[in-house]
Parts: sequence; structure tokens; C-alpha cells
Amino acid sequence: MKLNKKGFTLIELMIVVAIIGILASIAIPNFLLYAAKSRQTEAKTNLGAIYSLQTVYRGANDVYATALSSLDWAPAGSTKYSYGIIGGASTAFSAQASGNIDADTNMDIWRIDENKILTNTNNDASS
Repeated sequence: MKLNKKGFTLIELMIVVAIIGILASIAIPNFLLYAAKSRQTEAKTNLGAIYSLQTVYRGANDVYATALSSLDWAPAGSTKYSYGIIGGASTAFSAQASGNIDADTNMDIWRIDENKILTNTNNDASS
């Protein structure tokens, strides 16, 4: 009488689980990094809008605004960043976005100036 054996052995199942674990340990950190970088788009977009409004404001008033309320601007919807103007004068301004875009204690800080130079002074996506 011939026995019909079907299925997987315990060793084969353990090997498959180990392979899945190795792949997950590589994929999950990369996914979290890409998700954090995509959240940075909010800061870049909103700082670009602030720059545009500052340019218009200076054209009308010969000085840059010193507060976002002067520009009649507020971020739309739920945001990960807080925004502010950290300097304003007749010839220069600097606006900043700061926020925690992942689960650690580091802050992500972006700045833009009157020359439309966008800098990331503290990158939370890479730490």
C-alpha cells in the first residue's frame, strides 16, 4: 500500500518565514524613509507659497511682511509643520517650517529666503 504524502515539512515552513523576515527587515525602514520624505513636500510647497506672497507684498508695500497674518496666509487642512516668518525687513526675509514628521524627537526644519533659496537646516527624514 502506497502512502500519499502531501504538504510541507516544518523545516520548509521555517525557511520561508525566515526569508520573509529578512525581506521585511530591509523593506520596512526604506518605506518609512520614503514616507518621511514625502511629508517634506508639504513644507516645500507651503514655503514656496509664502515666498510668492512675500514677493507680492513687497511689491505693494516696499517691505517684506514680518508676520503671516500680514500676508493673509494660513496652511490648508491638517499639517505636520508649523510655519512662521523669522525675519522681515525692506530688503530681506526668512520664513521657516518646522515639524516632527516621524516618531522620533528630532524636528524637521526648512527655511526659504528672499532669493527663493530653500534649505533644510535639520533633516528629520535622514535621522
